Amino acid sequence: MAGGARPRAGPHIPEIDELVRKGQDQLRLLMGGRGGGGRGGGGGAGGGPAFGRGTVLLGALVAVVLWGAASFYTVKPEEQSVELFLGEFSSIGNPGLNFAPWPVITYDVVNVTSERTEDIGVGRGRDDDGLMLTTDANIVDIDFQVVWNISDPSKLLFNIRDPELTVRAVSESVMREIIAATNLSPILNRDRGIIADTARQNIQNTLDEYVSGINIVRVNLDTADPPAQVIDAFREVQAAEQERDRLQRQADAYANRVLAEARGNAARVLEEAEGYRARVVNEAVGEASRFVAVAQEFNRAPEVTQRRLYLETIERTLGGLDKMLIDETLAGGEGGSGIVPYLPLNELPRGTGGSTDTGGAN
Repeated sequence: MAGGARPRAGPHIPEIDELVRKGQDQLRLLMGGRGGGGRGGGGGAGGGPAFGRGTVLLGALVAVVLWGAASFYTVKPEEQSVELFLGEFSSIGNPGLNFAPWPVITYDVVNVTSERTEDIGVGRGRDDDGLMLTTDANIVDIDFQVVWNISDPSKLLFNIRDPELTVRAVSESVMREIIAATNLSPILNRDRGIIADTARQNIQNTLDEYVSGINIVRVNLDTADPPAQVIDAFREVQAAEQERDRLQRQADAYANRVLAEARGNAARVLEEAEGYRARVVNEAVGEASRFVAVAQEFNRAPEVTQRRLYLETIERTLGGLDKMLIDETLAGGEGGSGIVPYLPLNELPRGTGGSTDTGGAN
């Protein structure tokens, strides 16, 4: 190899200065200048790009247009914007055209009226997401839906990192707490609406404590059933409990009827005894008062009183006898010839059929 010859080292690599020069020429042509053929070609003493007045104005206009496009924005009626001044909360933008001079003020637009849903216990990754334990040690499969929207976008953006995950976690925790304090039967039958309303209120209270800016619209309790593995046994238990309740109601009705009758009989006996007591006492008091009155009259007129008592005694004694007494003077003397035969009318209804006596008694 000759001493002055260059070694053969593959393809030729341009020099760095040549590459820089060609770049400057291309930029000069784009800006309206002239291209330079050599290292010291035209363009000024410094060899830099030549900018015209029109180029500067065009560049400024383009910059203003880009800045305006970045600063003016539109908010739809269902949206709200959150404006940030150097990264800190500044204000809430109203629907319509808003101005936020970039880059001093930036903004985030959030849809605040559309309803978002979180389904819990339905189509989740694990099979036991909806299984919850009741206060009477039963397991129930709960599937429910939480519907929510945004009430304050500034709180949502600054205080909550993942709104969907937060709503899901709080809703599941609240529902488990409610189910743990409730028996199984009300959950399956009559208290679904009460449980849903209580869950909505408790979820909202928890999210308000987080200053989340989230509003819970409603909670839909879709299904509440025993686990599929024990549904048949559960139905048998429910049927047995219903039969037990029916028999117990029948027994209670019979007991109430018997007790009512016994109480009525007892009250009747007590009333009869009270009436008998009052009657005997009143009769005794009356007899005593009569005896005192008779004694007083006897003291005043003994003979008259004695005769009156005698006549009253004879009347009481003979008043019920079927006899007729005739005075001798009325009968015509001792022979009784003045007695006239008579027909005993009082004997006819007895049906004796025999002959009647027509004599008189002394």
